Amino acid sequence: MDEKKIALIFKAFCDENRIKIIQLLRSGEKCACKLLEEIHVTQPTLSHHMKILCDAEIVVGRKEGKWTHYSISEKGVEQAKACLQRLTTLETECESKSCSEK
Repeated sequence: MDEKKIALIFKAFCDENRIKIIQLLRSGEKCACKLLEEIHVTQPTLSHHMKILCDAEIVVGRKEGKWTHYSISEKGVEQAKACLQRLTTLETECESKSCSEK
């Protein structure tokens, strides 16, 4: 995974409104109209947050009439977990042969 994709994933988690949205979606799919009621932002602001969450693949949307229904993407969540795991796992700095020579 490249640095740009990693940055997109972490950007999704770096705003309190996006965290609220993710928490609301934990109980299942929600219509954008319901999210608007719950987080008290304007429709353009919600669209901005949902674009970031969808670009990071943490959330997926499906159109139904004039509304979009959003849910957490299991695949995206697994990618985010794996990304965090890779970033925080320490690597050995040298091969055993070169380390023994120091």
